Amino acid sequence: MQTMFADLEQRCLDAEFDAAFPATGSFSKKERKGRGYWYFQGYEDGHRYSRYVGPAEDPEIAARIERFRDLKADFTERRRMVSALKAAGLPSPDAFTGDLAEALWQAGVFRLRGVLVGTLAFQCYAGLLGVRLPAAHLRTGDMDIAQFHSVSISVEDSLPPILDVLRKVDASFQEVPHQADTRQATAFRNRKGFLVEFLVPNTSKDEYQGKPAAMPALGGAAAQPLRFLDFLIHTPVRSVLLHAGGVPVRVPAPERYAVHKLIVSARRRADPNGRLKADKDVAQAGILIEAMARRHHHDLADAWIEAWSRGPKWREALTDGLSRLPDSQWEMLANAIRRAGGSQKQKPDDVGFGKGREPRVTQEDGGP
Repeated sequence: MQTMFADLEQRCLDAEFDAAFPATGSFSKKERKGRGYWYFQGYEDGHRYSRYVGPAEDPEIAARIERFRDLKADFTERRRMVSALKAAGLPSPDAFTGDLAEALWQAGVFRLRGVLVGTLAFQCYAGLLGVRLPAAHLRTGDMDIAQFHSVSISVEDSLPPILDVLRKVDASFQEVPHQADTRQATAFRNRKGFLVEFLVPNTSKDEYQGKPAAMPALGGAAAQPLRFLDFLIHTPVRSVLLHAGGVPVRVPAPERYAVHKLIVSARRRADPNGRLKADKDVAQAGILIEAMARRHHHDLADAWIEAWSRGPKWREALTDGLSRLPDSQWEMLANAIRRAGGSQKQKPDDVGFGKGREPRVTQEDGGP
């Protein structure tokens, strides 16, 4: 199933190029601030347009540019593969959420280096890592998409008006005016309460935390700045949502998702309704730690050590999140760091694990 998932991912990326870049156009490379980027020049309704493709150093993009005229989308075969993967137990979104993700993909949100985050991204790790995911940790009523501000202002391309894209799936979608600036919207909600929200890393002072950020590439949407998000969406990976013929998406690297979930689980203490969300965060982190501890321990250790090195606030949140893990998963993460320690020159003792673990005190034991 993992091999089939990888094949589907490849076919979906091929199909994405077929749809976005017709054979009547051409590719060209532009240099910006010492880095190269691919753009596609095409014609539509008698007008010439330019569309951002991606960084020139991405070998997968470069290979497809070389052979893009020969790529043929095979929707029927991809749909058969999606059905087989779902029948084997891999998770898939409900039909509405899948249609919404497909509409955003076709509009270009992932081509413009948007990253799907949250529980929908978590669904995508089953096929990537070859692990079954408990259904209890897959439920969601929203869709979160993140993009770096530097990307949004530099790609010189944009989605169509985002509200138009969403209303093609459900005409009841409306802007949710931002509390700090009602002229802007970072979220959109339909009549049934489904929320689509756009996020951006906040690396500035806390006084700017609640203010929406203008995002030129997001079709009129602004984005909500969040702490720690830059760590999560750095170096994302490609995956597929199992809907229709497969929806190619970009998601956080699973090791970063796991570590980030431990961080945000600690941050939810200030939220009176955050207990259940924090429990879900820790559960998702633990599942990924179990999946990666043996074969991907270097990736897991690298992500943890990078986060630990970012300063006292990060270490405080990581220590808090780590304390919430079950003993077995705590040991798996410690062992991953121990096994990878030679290349990192770090020992578990140096990055938050100490020489042993204090017994966990749960609510059932009379703890907080």
